[in-house]
Amino acid sequence: MSTARFILFVMLLGGCLCGCAVKRTESLAYAQSTPTTSKSPSATATMTPLSPFIRRIFEDRSGRLWFGTNGDGVGCYNGKVVEFFCEKEGFPGEAVRAIVQDKHDAMWFGTDQGLIKYDGARFTTYTTEQGLAHDDIWSIIIDRDGLLWIGTFGGVSRFDGKTFTAFPLPAVEPNLDVGVTSERMVMCIMQDKAGRMWFGTPGGAFVYDGKSCTNISEADGLCDNSVNDILEDRQGRIWFATHHNGICYRVGDKFTHITAKDGVNGTEAWDLYEDPAGNIWFPIENSGVYRYDGKTFKNFGEAQGLTTNAIQCIYQDRSGRLWLGGWQGLFRYDGDTIVSVDKDGPWEVTKPR
Repeated sequence: MSTARFILFVMLLGGCLCGCAVKRTESLAYAQSTPTTSKSPSATATMTPLSPFIRRIFEDRSGRLWFGTNGDGVGCYNGKVVEFFCEKEGFPGEAVRAIVQDKHDAMWFGTDQGLIKYDGARFTTYTTEQGLAHDDIWSIIIDRDGLLWIGTFGGVSRFDGKTFTAFPLPAVEPNLDVGVTSERMVMCIMQDKAGRMWFGTPGGAFVYDGKSCTNISEADGLCDNSVNDILEDRQGRIWFATHHNGICYRVGDKFTHITAKDGVNGTEAWDLYEDPAGNIWFPIENSGVYRYDGKTFKNFGEAQGLTTNAIQCIYQDRSGRLWLGGWQGLFRYDGDTIVSVDKDGPWEVTKPR
C-alpha cells in the first residue's frame, strides 16, 4: 500500500474548465498516492494548468491532440486552440480514461458516464441501457477485426457498432488497498501480435487465446496481482505496470522484475508506452518518469523540469513531441528539458536563434 494517499477533489478548483458543474463522484475522488511537487520555482506558479489532472493523451489521424481529463471532460488541440467538451456540448463524461479512433475516423472515449462516440459532428453516448457491462469505463481497444473491447468497473463488453456482447472474464478478489475496485474491474486491455487478448485486473492478468482464458498471477512470477497496464514491445516482451510492486516483463514463462538494483525506484506504476525508437517509458508515483533504451533506465524528474511526481500517461505524437499528463496538467519533453503546457502553450519546441 502507498505510504500516503489523497483525494483529488476537482470541486475545490471551482468547476470544470469548460464551464460544466463538477459532480463529487467516486471517479473524480479517485484515491491516489500523495503527489509530491518540486520545491523549486516553476512555471506552474504562474500558469494555469490545461486541466488539473490529465490521464490520457491521443493524436488522431488529422493531427489533433486529444486530452482525457479527470474532471473536465475531453480537450482537443487542433494546432491553434484548445477546446474542451463536456455536458453542455453533449459530452457527459467527466473522467476520460481511454481514447481510440476507428477505421472510419470516429473517436471513442471511455468515461465514468459510459462509452462516447464522436463522428466529427456530434457525440453519442452508450450506457448500460444499450447493453454496456457498466457505465464506469477504464479501458478501450479496437482489435485487428475492428471490434471494440471495453473494460469497465463491472466487466468486459465487446461492441461491433450495433450490439454489446458480454465477455465472460472470471471474477477476482478486489484490491481493497486502492480507492476504486471490484471483483470484475478491468484496468487495461491489450491485443498482442499473435492476436491474443490480455486483461489487467485486481487479480492479476488474464490472457485469452480465442478458446480459453488463463490467469497469470504472482504465483506464476508476476510482480504484483494489481495490474494497471500491459504492453507488448517490438521484441515480443510483455510488460506489466502494477499498483504495488512496480514494473516487470515476461519472455515466455519467465518474468524479470525491474527494481532499485536497475535504477528504478517506487512501486505504483500506471502506464507503459513504447516510442517509435523502441524506448519503453513509464511513470512511477513519487519517482518521476523512466525511459528504458534496452540497456539502462534513465529517470526524468525535478532536474529536467518536471514539477510533479504524479505523471499518469505518456504519448509521442507524429511530429516527435513527447507528452506527459498527470497531476498539474500537461508537460512536454523537448529532448532536453520538460516544460509545463497550458492552453496557450508552449506547444512547439522553442529553437534557439
